[in-house]
Amino acid sequence: MRQDQYEKLQELTEKLTDAFIGEADPAVWPGHGVAIAAMDQQTRGDRYWCKKNAAATLSVIVRTTSLIGVIQQRSLLGAGGGVPAPEQEKEDDGLEADVKAAEKEATKLLAQLQKGMTKTHGK
Repeated sequence: MRQDQYEKLQELTEKLTDAFIGEADPAVWPGHGVAIAAMDQQTRGDRYWCKKNAAATLSVIVRTTSLIGVIQQRSLLGAGGGVPAPEQEKEDDGLEADVKAAEKEATKLLAQLQKGMTKTHGK
């Protein structure tokens, strides 16, 4: 990856984080302050869509952050974004497993967050 692409990826992650902070704020979701039972179907659906949209943005953040981490790790290992040397392939496989584990953990946390929101706002 070229340096300019790497920098754009970092800038994108920052923009996505700003977007997520705005999207995840329940005060801006449709029906804010209204009991779920008092909402019409359209408002409930719009509110649910806002939650899912914030979750999707977070997913993109996790993936771009993971990619940045992989790039940084390869850079530290001396691969410089090119084809890894044979001795680095084992480390890269381990790194990929770490990235997958981190993404899995982020997905779990996101599911717990969504479940908590449903419990808090769904009754």
